Amino acid sequence: MNAMLNPVKPVLPPPLRPGDSVGVFYPAGPVRDQACFDAGMAILRDMGLLVRHAPPAGSGPDYLAADDATRLQELHGLWADDSIRALVAARGGFGCLRIAGALDFDFISSHPKWLIGFSDLTVLLNAVSSRTGLITMHGPVVTTLSTLQGRAMEIFQEMLAGRFRPFSQIPGLEILRGGIAGGPLIGGNLATLVHCIGTPWLPDFNGAVLFLEDTGEPEYKIDRMLTQLSCCGLLDGLSGLVLGNFDPGHDDRLEIIRRNEQVWNRVLELTQAHTYPVWGGFPAGHQGEQYPLPIGMDAVMNSLNGSLEFMPPSRST
Repeated sequence: MNAMLNPVKPVLPPPLRPGDSVGVFYPAGPVRDQACFDAGMAILRDMGLLVRHAPPAGSGPDYLAADDATRLQELHGLWADDSIRALVAARGGFGCLRIAGALDFDFISSHPKWLIGFSDLTVLLNAVSSRTGLITMHGPVVTTLSTLQGRAMEIFQEMLAGRFRPFSQIPGLEILRGGIAGGPLIGGNLATLVHCIGTPWLPDFNGAVLFLEDTGEPEYKIDRMLTQLSCCGLLDGLSGLVLGNFDPGHDDRLEIIRRNEQVWNRVLELTQAHTYPVWGGFPAGHQGEQYPLPIGMDAVMNSLNGSLEFMPPSRST
């Protein structure tokens, strides 16, 4: 069952300016690659941002940065600090689903700011957006910031500053089924999203533009998860579907292309009774380029020119 029975009005977080503070938080796993983390922290500072960072101390299994209560307290504490204008996840992994049920959505709604991350953060991005209307960002975590290059980095900085130019001439994009359609943007990591089925954190798929990507999953598991979405009826009421990268867990260009094409074919099979547009090869995922995406914002897929246009609501004060 989808979480949103009564749609909430979308809310755009206030823009970031040089000199603003961002908080680095640990909603899921601990940092495994210190060099990538340090490079990401340097990039945030080079952007002119002040960075608040204190790794949480607490017990718990080694695949979590800390126990649930500590990670939740950290998130709420940073959110309560009005001097902090955005929260950027240190990394993904696993752990967001464990704390989603204890989030204070009313408090989060009353203090709008950017929530940024991807992968396991798919739970929080969609739950916060669905419950509060607050637009969140499917974008880099600190450990992947140094992989953003060229246009992807420009988009990240523009979105933080409150500018949402249409994506056009998108590199690698394939129009698998044409058409023009729009709706609120939802989705993220396929495995994480599928694990939200049957929970209150699944976003409303009806009328939405769904984005999907994944990493390190065997091909039969990707097929199984896509088939489950179809069997649950979640692919029936979409306005459009955008597929990112489905990599084998490392940056093997030829293997990513092969896997992507297999996913495209399976998605077209599962949605053959529908007419909404389906795109493949969108530059977002765990490997290669990662174009940030505003979860909860209305987006329009225009297959005539291959552009993705965003419709930001009025600014929150």
